[in-house]
Amino acid sequence: MKRIQLITDGACLGNPGPGGWACILRYNSHAKELSGAVPQTTNNRMEITAAIEGLKLLKEPCDVEVVTDSEYLKNGITKWIQGWKRNGWRTAAKKPVLNQDLWVELDELTRGHTIEWTWTKGHADHPDNNRCDELATRAAREGV
Repeated sequence: MKRIQLITDGACLGNPGPGGWACILRYNSHAKELSGAVPQTTNNRMEITAAIEGLKLLKEPCDVEVVTDSEYLKNGITKWIQGWKRNGWRTAAKKPVLNQDLWVELDELTRGHTIEWTWTKGHADHPDNNRCDELATRAAREGV
């Protein structure tokens, strides 16, 4: 299996407000940057979208390390999602899961891959995370 690193970030100007997402896909010495914007959204939706858009690029099963500065994304996909599915997409407090549409899509995209979810401190020492933050913020500002 190919070993891929996927670095992701989301940004929102206001929450909700104009949002942007970005990711960097690394394979050996190759890197691909992607970003996009949504006119009215939340930061959490952009964090999940960044992971979704990166995983969409994989055309075969891969061994993937997803690096995120979002504890919401990491915990949602590694800790909470199984309970949400068991509970009919309800939280432990019996409320509907926020961003269910994106969680369902992300869950489907993870199938077939071996994925390790790694958290990194945002705005710190991870150059690719900092680059994703820059791309996502620019996308939110410029709407592209």
